[in-house]
Amino acid sequence: MLAHLLAASFQRQFNYSPLLVRAPGRVNLIGEHTDYNGGFVLPAAIDKEIYFAVGLNGTETVRLHSYDKDESYTATVGEMRRGNTLWANYLKGVVAQFQKRGVTVPGFDCVFGGTVPMGAGLSSSAAVECGLALALDALLGTNLSRLELARMAQLAEHEFAGVQCGIMDQFASLFGRPGHVVRLDCRSLEYEYFPFNTDSCHIVLCNSGVKHSLASSEYNLRRQECEQGVAVLRQHYPEVQSLRDATPEQLHRHRPEMSDVVYRRCLYVVQENLRVEAACQHLMDGDLAAFGRQMYASHAGLRDDYQVSCRELDVLVQIAQGIPGVYGARMMGGGFGGCTINLVDVAHLDSFTQHISEAYQRQVGIPLETYHTTIVGGVDVLEPVQKF
Repeated sequence: MLAHLLAASFQRQFNYSPLLVRAPGRVNLIGEHTDYNGGFVLPAAIDKEIYFAVGLNGTETVRLHSYDKDESYTATVGEMRRGNTLWANYLKGVVAQFQKRGVTVPGFDCVFGGTVPMGAGLSSSAAVECGLALALDALLGTNLSRLELARMAQLAEHEFAGVQCGIMDQFASLFGRPGHVVRLDCRSLEYEYFPFNTDSCHIVLCNSGVKHSLASSEYNLRRQECEQGVAVLRQHYPEVQSLRDATPEQLHRHRPEMSDVVYRRCLYVVQENLRVEAACQHLMDGDLAAFGRQMYASHAGLRDDYQVSCRELDVLVQIAQGIPGVYGARMMGGGFGGCTINLVDVAHLDSFTQHISEAYQRQVGIPLETYHTTIVGGVDVLEPVQKF
């Protein structure tokens, strides 16, 4: 088990026993780019996870080690500032959030690594942030709520990674429940769990092999474009505080006051919120075919109106649509690469994997990685391990 390998690595480097923590990545079945617009999302925590071995070292020094990269980073607790070592920024950002809340963070050691593919849109960064946040909360006895830890992890990404992300990724990592998806209202932070039966349908992720960076200017630009649309609508409808409050009719009525790009960005978000609500009803009805149609519509909007897809993602969705046993497929995550998420009938899993892999290799020339995922619980402390 990877957790035990990390514990062994920790003890070799630091010569004492660590606390072990598991932090899952996430999938989002539907509701993309709605979170920072105050809308609805439908994520789940999955068994692609980051593991942490963490312990207090009795000094003023923070010693971090990326097991996967075999790289180390050292700083004092007074030096929690954004730097050039990108992976360390996520961890330092979490420490800085504790410090901003008046918590004295002593020196600590951390070894981390996992099975969340980097750049695949499975939110490896949120898993890293949430895992360390829970570990420090446990070691320091701060007893912060999971919602507070999610907010802290989100701010760490804002301030130390430069990505103005919504709270969905961090929330999903901390609030995951086995066998359930969770509909989150990203404005009120109210949430509701919906059972997702994996006996008849599995979630399969297809990695386009194209790396994406959420810190790219395109992500933050989309947010600005949405805010421009809200500013127009608010002149006529003061109650519209975010696109969550807008209707397609209001957007259409004031389309002449917006650029074509801003209108299309806003239209996508408004329609996507409606799709999330419809998809939850389909889950309650047990109608996976109808749920899948919402996924295809989501991808079309992301491709044509929000314009965050890419050729490789579009090819994967197109191939999936022609394979028997596929209920739905769409791109997932920030966009410009990463994974598609596919709902596949259990009886067709093997043929789906073979068909889409062969077709993608033929059309794009890139070997396809697929991940069969299980829905799991959120971040937790693992049983302490014995000394090696």
